[in-house]
Amino acid sequence: MEDVIIIGTGCAGYTAAIYTARANLNPLMLTGTQPGGQLTTTTEVENFPGFPEGIMGPELMSNMQKQAEKFGARIEFANVESVTKTDAGHFEIVAGGKTLETKTVIVATGAAPRHLGIEGEEKLIGHGLTSCATCDGAFYRDVPVCVIGGGDSACEEADFLTRFASKVYLIHRRDELRASKIMADRALANEKIEPVWNSTVSEYLTDEEGEMRAVTLQSTVDGSEKELEVKCVFVAIGHVPNSGFLGDLVDLDENGYILQNPGRTATKTSGLFAAGDVADHYYRQAITAAGQGCAAALEAERYLADGE
Repeated sequence: MEDVIIIGTGCAGYTAAIYTARANLNPLMLTGTQPGGQLTTTTEVENFPGFPEGIMGPELMSNMQKQAEKFGARIEFANVESVTKTDAGHFEIVAGGKTLETKTVIVATGAAPRHLGIEGEEKLIGHGLTSCATCDGAFYRDVPVCVIGGGDSACEEADFLTRFASKVYLIHRRDELRASKIMADRALANEKIEPVWNSTVSEYLTDEEGEMRAVTLQSTVDGSEKELEVKCVFVAIGHVPNSGFLGDLVDLDENGYILQNPGRTATKTSGLFAAGDVADHYYRQAITAAGQGCAAALEAERYLADGE
């Protein structure tokens, strides 16, 4: 019987692990399908306190992992299939083909990139369709690519891709970006980035080998269509919280984010806490996820001490 199992290994999960490990709770972490979380797919992180020169996302997550393990956190590479609460009051977690038992659970599973839902999309992932510029940008040197989206992440992806691509089209359904001013200004000032306003992608076009060769753009103003030649499409239109495996143990909002008790990380199920992007549709920052991981750990520790 574990005292605490932490599901997810992003900023929220690792911070929760550091705190629970230092409280001698010997936490067990289950990584899920993306160990290290979303920051492992980013480049330089400039806004995490304590790093005035910035730090690379994967390095930051590696440091958090080392810090958690230093204090005794254990990490298993497993994907959680289900969580249930027993009549005895503890939790059973099915992960990696085995059943684990724990007194408390901290869910820090984050969110997964959202795609467009276009026919044939899944087959193109890895063949000219991706959600991670830092993972795949270097494969598209000296060729045109596009980024779909208008927020900070879209601008950041586009800016990063100019290191490799000959041209980066930034496709947005409106006539102005919704990104923060500093990110929008940086993207629009880059001579290799060309904004494509009032447009959506309605179709992916492939070559004989099944690789991306172009997209069909549809105007949001008059519905007209045109073809745009690109070798890769980087989708940056938001995320879907990884909360579906919890069943009725938690309440979700209309977008699938876990609803926490007001002012807490606790959920409607006692002993089950949620932290980070799986429950936060508003801030969605590394530092706020870390803060919630700290809060969830403190709440779990107090719950174990006095059942509250």
